[in-house]
Amino acid sequence: MSDLLAIVGPSDAEDELLDEIASWRPDRVTVLVQDGDKDWAFDDSLSGHALRDRLAGLLHSIERRTGASVVGMVGDPDQLLGWRFDQILTCRVPLAV
Repeated sequence: MSDLLAIVGPSDAEDELLDEIASWRPDRVTVLVQDGDKDWAFDDSLSGHALRDRLAGLLHSIERRTGASVVGMVGDPDQLLGWRFDQILTCRVPLAV
């Protein structure tokens, strides 16, 4: 079982990110969109809708390309302290764990 964390910023190249995620053949993927407002799930502004649409699109694309179980969240990476991942991808540069 391989667990992957993909940390994406507001303007990452999503096609490259999807290729990198797929190359790891993960079983589970957690997607973290950084710098979101803590009330992102309830934000009715255009930016709030755009953020939710982006996250939903990423989750769908990753699941379709990898067959992995996929979850997503918005916010700060500190909320994942104590979580264990086999690989962390951020800004198109893989980090050793």
